[in-house]
Amino acid sequence: MLVNKEEIIKLFKEGKIKDSKDLGEVMRGVMKDIIEAIYQAELTEFLGYSAYDKSNKHTKNSRNGYTSKQVRSSLGEIDLNVPRDRKGGYEPLIIKKRQKDITGMEDKIISMYAKGMSCRDIQDHLNSIYGVEVSSESISRITDNVLERAKEWQNRPLEPIYSIVFLDAIFLKAKTDGRVKNTAVYAMLGITLEGKKDCLGIWILETESAKFWLSVLNELKNRGVKDVLIFSTDGLPGFSEAISAVFPEAEHQSCLVHQMRNSLKYVSYKHRRELAKDLKQIYTSPTEEMGLLELDRVEEKWGKRYPHVIRSWRSNWDKLKTFYKYPPEIRRLIYTTNPIESFNFKLKKVCKTKGVFPNEDAILKLLYLAIQDITKKWIGTIRNWSKIYP
Repeated sequence: MLVNKEEIIKLFKEGKIKDSKDLGEVMRGVMKDIIEAIYQAELTEFLGYSAYDKSNKHTKNSRNGYTSKQVRSSLGEIDLNVPRDRKGGYEPLIIKKRQKDITGMEDKIISMYAKGMSCRDIQDHLNSIYGVEVSSESISRITDNVLERAKEWQNRPLEPIYSIVFLDAIFLKAKTDGRVKNTAVYAMLGITLEGKKDCLGIWILETESAKFWLSVLNELKNRGVKDVLIFSTDGLPGFSEAISAVFPEAEHQSCLVHQMRNSLKYVSYKHRRELAKDLKQIYTSPTEEMGLLELDRVEEKWGKRYPHVIRSWRSNWDKLKTFYKYPPEIRRLIYTTNPIESFNFKLKKVCKTKGVFPNEDAILKLLYLAIQDITKKWIGTIRNWSKIYP
């Protein structure tokens, strides 16, 4: 028995256990006894003989007193006496030599940080719920340990083929060269051939150019991606050229929702609803030919009043028309970047408490943790995937 029930009852009857605080004190004592018993068992195993059993001693090494150590536990601080050996070779196994926390507190801290809590919020929460004092500097150091894992994740091997890859940005405030700037962070969401979602990585935008996107797509290739069937993005400058260079067989679908938003941005409010209804006829047409006929009708009706709208649809048509090649199930997936926008909404929700990030590493650290929290729920496949890829 690890806990002597009779002893507990006796303490209660003697009035030494009056409330949960007193019970916590008793349980800390029990935990201390258990841990120190484990230490003694470990040392006996290490030396090969029990204390005071000199007849079975076959080593020149021996016990050599104790070292004091304090650890945090779910019951509060516990003072421990860690036994030593004369040659200094004994290494505790259950509670490591430099381990100061036995509650899994670091995991709790990282989990709270992943949900968007600030270091100060986490500090207050740990103190009020667990009665544990942890400095904001300690919390920051603990979360800094995540950075190496984040970089490993960003460079991990990927699937050889993705059926669809979505790309979209969130905008965060970060310090760059001592100034606060809006920083675009692009997340890439892939759909595997089995219909499962996978976040391929995040990239902090340097400059929207073919050269930048070329480096991103080459990075995917270096991580094992051999082909992508369809890319679905908003209208990114230079992205189509980068796709042609790295994945020449891939299709590129520009987001029709973004196209609609951009088309209506400078349209008079009184015409906006009617024009939107007419433009909708273009991308709901069953074929590309019928879509072009609808575009001609829109030009005839609105071309003189809003020539920039027609010009935009004509110039982007090659990237807008891709979805016409596919059946309705695939069209619904690729004509908009909604899947990644939903994902990015969750990332923004985590970041909203942060205000200004001190640097790019801080962005990577938090977004990595948030992504791990979000993607662990991705256990199913895309709806109706068996119809899309039988």
